[in-house]
Amino acid sequence: MNLTDAINQLPSLKTTVDAHGLLAKKSLGQNFLLDSNITDKIIRESLRHQQIENFSGANVFEIGPGPGGLTRSILRACPERLTVIEMDDRCISIMEEIKEKAGDKLNIINGDALKTRISKLEGDNKHIISNLPYNISVPLLTSWLEEITSYKSLTLMFQKEVAERITAPINCKDYGRLSILAQLQCRVEKLLDLSPENFVPAPKIWSSVLLFRPLPETLSAEELKKVEHLTALAFSQRRKMIRQSLKSISNLEEICKKIDIQTTFRPEQITPQQFLQLARGL
Repeated sequence: MNLTDAINQLPSLKTTVDAHGLLAKKSLGQNFLLDSNITDKIIRESLRHQQIENFSGANVFEIGPGPGGLTRSILRACPERLTVIEMDDRCISIMEEIKEKAGDKLNIINGDALKTRISKLEGDNKHIISNLPYNISVPLLTSWLEEITSYKSLTLMFQKEVAERITAPINCKDYGRLSILAQLQCRVEKLLDLSPENFVPAPKIWSSVLLFRPLPETLSAEELKKVEHLTALAFSQRRKMIRQSLKSISNLEEICKKIDIQTTFRPEQITPQQFLQLARGL
């Protein structure tokens, strides 16, 4: 029996959730996806945009698998191995049931994703896929951006408003630090939006799935930290000109002349590449 057939023999997600009495915990930022049509679509769109047929030969990592809807869809895409990282013991028992069907294709880590350096875990050709816990989505993303060359892709779900901040262009109210960090490291594409009704329990907001792929040239962790510091200064006073918000930089005028930006600009007028040039001038 192949892996897809084995996964398809599992009880329905609703049956699994009911059997385990699994209720989403707000403290863990949980909102479960129980519709396999949706989870299959997320994987299908991620593969299509990457122009690959499946995850053959890839080591995939999923954060917060919950009842395992997305887990099942990933396994049906034939990864070399899927590693799930889950800190909720109730969900670990569900993962063990899936492992009975998937065997060595599924590896389970009972731990905190914020304390787990996926880049250092075994395996090459790494992809991260996750319906991210809302309350830790941004810290997780920024930690992965620091080591983006360790990954082939990140397929991640965020609150829609966070996704809009990540993908925002310049001269836009959503454009800010997160936009710049992500766009300096990755090509970012939106795969789909999901309404609250797709989740259990239904949140008050829409969600968006984004695909991140490393750019040919990326920043070192040190350079990214400089940009992060600079953008934090600039956008903490986003309505002010940078000659005011960045006045602590002694050679600001000189750097701005070299990269052809004006100190009368506000931060939303400065491109990610210009912020990088500013950071490199510090």
